[in-house]
Amino acid sequence: MKEEKLTYKDAGVDTKEGERAVRLMKDHVKKTFTPNVLTGLGSFGSLFKLDVKDMKEPVLVAGTDGVGTKLKIAFLMEKHDTVGQDCVAMCVNDVLCQGATPLFFLDYIATGKVHAEKVADIVKGIADGCVLGECALVGGETAEMPDFYGNGEYDMAGFAVGIVDREKIIDGSKIKKGNVVIGIPSSGIHSNGYSLVRKVIFEKENMDVLDYVDELGETIGEALLRPTKIYTAACNAVRETTDINGIIHITGGGFFENIPRIIPEGLGVEIQVGSWEVPPIFRYIQKCADIEENEMFATFNMGMGMIMVVEEEQVEMVMRVLKEVGEQPSIIGSIVEGQGVVLCRK
Repeated sequence: MKEEKLTYKDAGVDTKEGERAVRLMKDHVKKTFTPNVLTGLGSFGSLFKLDVKDMKEPVLVAGTDGVGTKLKIAFLMEKHDTVGQDCVAMCVNDVLCQGATPLFFLDYIATGKVHAEKVADIVKGIADGCVLGECALVGGETAEMPDFYGNGEYDMAGFAVGIVDREKIIDGSKIKKGNVVIGIPSSGIHSNGYSLVRKVIFEKENMDVLDYVDELGETIGEALLRPTKIYTAACNAVRETTDINGIIHITGGGFFENIPRIIPEGLGVEIQVGSWEVPPIFRYIQKCADIEENEMFATFNMGMGMIMVVEEEQVEMVMRVLKEVGEQPSIIGSIVEGQGVVLCRK
């Protein structure tokens, strides 16, 4: 009896479906291209031309991150065209904190089985994020890994590169007592704290993603899947107008871990709780599980996705510029002598 010959497809990897996914995503990727992109989709390496003629000492700034267990919400809702924006945001927002201008982004998607339309939807979200982040999607990888990921599951990571003149790097070293802390609103939970969110919503409350919540004005799935906001326009507008002493992306670890990362020794931050309106989704989660206020601020952004530290005399200008680009900033605190972050309740 003649032995049957195995193919790569028999092992669970369908290269033809992968090729179809690339064809479906091409238009999404092309809309992110700038004149600096020198290669098209499919090259072994991505070529990007640097324009540094106006910089004295150009410095590249890189950031990498993923979306975390927020992807589980996308699986439950069978909606995959927004989580790519989350991936871009988590990387680009970090790069912005150093005062850099985002240049380009690369993605990595791993799944048990490639479904061309689903992968194209994911890449659409990534491309949308790159447009908002003002960077080019110059390349990526889709890995089909049968028996490694469950049916319908995938994971995603990204890598962003920006550039800044060395003399214009923002690293927090100029922060001093009396500086003012300005918060820029988030779009919701963003991409952190979802292990706690899922435990509260789906285990403790036994909810379904399609359950409508009156106090949210939408289904719980819609509230949880809202994509992470990207702050390129806001940061660029302020940097072009005035100096910023510090920029902080409120991600995993909330206020207590992220703010101290750039605060000089001997200084602390007082945050005035109540100086901005916390979005309903956070209060809903807190109520469902009776979570302490400090734990909420240690886990979530609580409605403030990006924070700027500025000189007191620059506050009025920074607030005006942020409003001109469509933001609704709030003065949420100040730099004081001390250590760490203190929540002050009015």
